[in-house]
Amino acid sequence: MPTKIKRYTVLKSPHINKDSREQFEMRIHARMLDIVAATPETVDSLTKLDLAPEVNVEVRAMK
Repeated sequence: MPTKIKRYTVLKSPHINKDSREQFEMRIHARMLDIVAATPETVDSLTKLDLAPEVNVEVRAMK
């Protein structure tokens, strides 16, 4: 999955010097795991992962 990049450009000064700008970017990395033969233990271990609060994990069951 490709990395999504969001770029923001803001003026450094609120009044003059439009040529003076600052750029910020946010990179969003996404990964996907395909588990072919999931057992109840596998699903339990995936839902009980201890990750940082800013890491979003989504578990979906596909047929």
